[in-house]
Amino acid sequence: MLFRMNVLAAELNNTLDGTIVSRLLSDFGKRIYFPKGIVAQASEADREAHRFNATVGIAASHGQPVMLPSLQMLLTELTPKEAVAYAPTAGVPALRELWKKEMIEKNPSLAGARFSLPAVTPGITNGIFQAATLFVNPGDVVILPDMCWDNYQLIFEEQRGAHIVNFPFFAPDSPATLNIDGLRKVMMAHRDAGRVTLMLNFPNNPTGYSPSFREMTALVEAITDVADGGTDVLVICDDAYFGLYYEQETCAESVFAQLASCHDRVMAVKVDGATKEEFVWGFRIGFITVASRGLSDSHYAAVEKKLMGAIRSTVSSSSGLAQNLLVHVMRSATYHEEKQAEFSMLIERYRKVREIVTSYAADSDRTLEPLPFNSGYFMSFRCDRVDSEELRIALLAGGIGVISMQGNYLRVAFSGIDEENIPALFDEIFSAARAAKKVA
Repeated sequence: MLFRMNVLAAELNNTLDGTIVSRLLSDFGKRIYFPKGIVAQASEADREAHRFNATVGIAASHGQPVMLPSLQMLLTELTPKEAVAYAPTAGVPALRELWKKEMIEKNPSLAGARFSLPAVTPGITNGIFQAATLFVNPGDVVILPDMCWDNYQLIFEEQRGAHIVNFPFFAPDSPATLNIDGLRKVMMAHRDAGRVTLMLNFPNNPTGYSPSFREMTALVEAITDVADGGTDVLVICDDAYFGLYYEQETCAESVFAQLASCHDRVMAVKVDGATKEEFVWGFRIGFITVASRGLSDSHYAAVEKKLMGAIRSTVSSSSGLAQNLLVHVMRSATYHEEKQAEFSMLIERYRKVREIVTSYAADSDRTLEPLPFNSGYFMSFRCDRVDSEELRIALLAGGIGVISMQGNYLRVAFSGIDEENIPALFDEIFSAARAAKKVA
């Protein structure tokens, strides 16, 4: 059956023609557009209909959405429009601008760079999904480290029909360093397809590892080397735990900032969110931002329209209440001070775990091998002569919850454990591992 492309999609494709975006768009990405329908017309009316606005399907009274009094009592700092009205498809404009400003402050390399205005998605997971729908076709290869979040498989393989290829996250000959040579080999092995899709997550879940300045430089060089050979490289950056860096030698910028202007054949997509950065896990507010050298404002506007079409056709929009709460928080005079206090709590927990793990590493009878960690929420153990799932079950029987992965690894989220309880937690883990080893 012949498919006739919508004229709006064709217009966006014409705008993007000749750019890396055009070459990387999936079939869906080429077809999608933002219609001039209810949402677009309602947006125009919101700006221009100063007498009567009969566009949006909401109940209103005296120009404000109707709001139950009991709810209004809980949200006294917000107007009814901020609390219960629909948010724009791409997000509340004030929040998008605030997030971009914070992004530049946290990533000085972005100063002066041209990149899209962050668009809001209902959580980081959905942001990754939207990036996958726009840029990944069924059958495409997506390169991931072997130590990665299990939701990637659901998104790329089950949802998109792509094929995941893994590389060892840590270098086999230097297990305390990022395996950039291994990544380079995998990228080179798949460059004949004309494109390489790479998914990176720093701080990494499950290991809690982020690259040093030297490793970040080498990582960017490996990616640009592939691009220099004439291959387009799409890098999706899952920055869920961005900012939680605990060591001076760790690069505190996102890889997105390093890639934003590095090469005409490299396109970076940053997916981040308020989830961990603002300590509001259940708000489900993520952001998606696109950058590549050579893209103009008109190109970014076209990408935004396609992204808006993808959001509109799946989740419509993200929570307006959560977005407006964040606007108020981020404008607060004590915003940065409050965040620093929570970060200080996390770094103290990290230091306590580091102290315990360093001491344990000197134990000749150890059955768990601590993997390198320097950031984020987690640290992980490689299990030696003990099955990680059996160890998890044994710990659970004693009232302790940890995560087993691949039968060989145990992930511990120290972020959720009060500092005074961390020694007891790890004592239990080590004791259970020794007991399991003796039984084996």
